[in-house]
Amino acid sequence: MHYIPFNEYKRRWIFTHQSMPLDLCDHDKIKPMNASRSAQIWNENISKKSPTADHFEKGEWPVSDLWEQEMSWQIPWDEDESLPLAFIAFFPWEENQIVYFCYSKDNLIETSWSMFKKYWKNFLFYDDKPILLGRRRKEVAIFEQNGFLRLGRRP
Repeated sequence: MHYIPFNEYKRRWIFTHQSMPLDLCDHDKIKPMNASRSAQIWNENISKKSPTADHFEKGEWPVSDLWEQEMSWQIPWDEDESLPLAFIAFFPWEENQIVYFCYSKDNLIETSWSMFKKYWKNFLFYDDKPILLGRRRKEVAIFEQNGFLRLGRRP
């Protein structure tokens, strides 16, 4: 099995915090991955060298010049707003598109595009430069700790 039971996920607090709890019926739609599956997806899609966004090296796509747009995620998050429309428009994905929210090489969550949009604030409760990407899709976002995000298309 590639997943960790939701109740055993070490950072489940970002989804169960009293100010923003997930609906109980959605717990099974947020799928933390075990370390080996996380590493496989990270190695195949993000980096074979760097275990976190803080360690990307020259020549790796996340530090290349592929970023097309930048916008604030912190302001809508703080003001209890929805994801910016320009963010949503950048991703021409179906609601059931499988997405990976990647905190680090050993900490990835699989969910659907619709679940990410519904619970985006929970995902960003832990904002240590996570990366959002879709399975077999080129569109990507990286959420910086300074409250901004960058949108681009990975190679």
